[in-house]
Amino acid sequence: MDGTPVEPLNARSMLDAATTAAARPADQPFVERRRRLSPAALEIVNQKVARAYSPIVITGFVRVVDFALLSLVGIALYAGYVMPLVGFSWTYPAQIVAVAVAAVICFQAADIYQVQLFRGQLRQMTRMISSWSFVFLLFIGISFFAKFGTEVSRLWLAAFYVLGLAALICERLILRSLVRRWARQGRLDRRTIIVGSDSNGEQLVEALRAQEDSDIHVLGVFDDRNDSRALDTCAGARKLGKVDDIVEFARRTRVDLVLFALPISAETRILEMLKKLWVLPVDIRLSAHTNKLRFRPRSYSYLGEVPTLDVFEAPITDWDLVMKWLFDRIVGGFALLAALPVMALVALAVKLDSPGPVLFRQKRFGFNNERIDVYKFRSMHHHQADPTASKVVTRNDPRVTRVGRFIRKTSLDELPQLFNVVFFGNLSLVGPRPHAVQGKLQSRLFDEAVDGYFARHRVKPGITGWAQINGWRGEIDNQEKIQKRVEFDLYYIENWSVLFDLVILLKTPISLLTKNENAY
Repeated sequence: MDGTPVEPLNARSMLDAATTAAARPADQPFVERRRRLSPAALEIVNQKVARAYSPIVITGFVRVVDFALLSLVGIALYAGYVMPLVGFSWTYPAQIVAVAVAAVICFQAADIYQVQLFRGQLRQMTRMISSWSFVFLLFIGISFFAKFGTEVSRLWLAAFYVLGLAALICERLILRSLVRRWARQGRLDRRTIIVGSDSNGEQLVEALRAQEDSDIHVLGVFDDRNDSRALDTCAGARKLGKVDDIVEFARRTRVDLVLFALPISAETRILEMLKKLWVLPVDIRLSAHTNKLRFRPRSYSYLGEVPTLDVFEAPITDWDLVMKWLFDRIVGGFALLAALPVMALVALAVKLDSPGPVLFRQKRFGFNNERIDVYKFRSMHHHQADPTASKVVTRNDPRVTRVGRFIRKTSLDELPQLFNVVFFGNLSLVGPRPHAVQGKLQSRLFDEAVDGYFARHRVKPGITGWAQINGWRGEIDNQEKIQKRVEFDLYYIENWSVLFDLVILLKTPISLLTKNENAY
């Protein structure tokens, strides 16, 4: 040993090693098309932004922790004091669970499950103590009228009340510390941009900033107008550019909400802007704070006290996102383990068939147009590889090896993408297929050939998808093929569910055998 430090092996380093010799002679420089942003917008883009945490998921986890914590305290007291005296009985565990459930329900009724409330101390503690006390008074009253009060140990009941309250207080103090730290890091902010830098926009920014404990963080305003109606700043929020800049801005920094300050009467302008912005994975709303036309209160969603009308919602958020993450990691992990023997055989066949690396790495579009590295088994001669997919693979393409034809036809070349799902997290098991960044239809890039193409990237791309199992896979040589892919992908995004993902996964093997006429 010469003392040279050895880098620890992990999934990424192993894959990188397998692609080290990847078709360097054929690599083409990748030039990314980007719209130039204003200095003010670039200043925000260059700031480090933390990943957002969903308030809905946080409050959901707190409910679960409350229930689990109270149940553990009650059962621990029962096991340590009551059970050695009277033996085991299901009465106490049933009562403990009932008290824990009642406590969570009372906390919900007291409106204690709010992230804004978690930041404070006095209001949170008083509501929690009152609710916990009410639960015990209710339990004692029910025990009295049901005539089983003599069966319950008074010492256990008192200890459960005191220690349960102490546990809740300690939990809330820890939670308060966590929430305040997340707030300082910007993880709880809803990063918002305003469309319209006139007097309406100024009023909207002032209304949003006047609210206490608001999670709205206004990044700036965008407006196409260059005349006197467009202000350079709206209540301190800088003008960052034109509406056409929003798509590029939202792809280079985190944006959670686009809020139109334009009146509803400006229907034509709003529709033109929405046509450009709906491809983004963000919430889009129309502010109704200055509109004279009023709808029923239930027609609005509110940002504090500011009424808004929902136009587009970001797909797969909050608990749906958690469910999809768990589905990808758990099912993807089992799929990877099951596929390892097949992957070993394919790797051996690729290595024996032609010289070069086993794996091939290609730049593709990921979530929100992010560029990601996708791994595949190499199916071409390595000196003729096309990392940017500037030239589509056609029938009897001489660049494709003998083994390559088989693994492309059967989609076995896609199996290494399970590493992308399980270890790197930039792919999902099911979703719109990640097309190569230079994918073209008759010399036109895909986003130029189909309106709304980038709307496919509002969710994480997948190894298989709704379009693929319906036969829209393989070569794209006419307008219908790319149009149908986009249509099926958008249908999947709008109708996503875990069950839908499972159906697509189960149908994928059948589709690979029966609908592969375009795959070569």
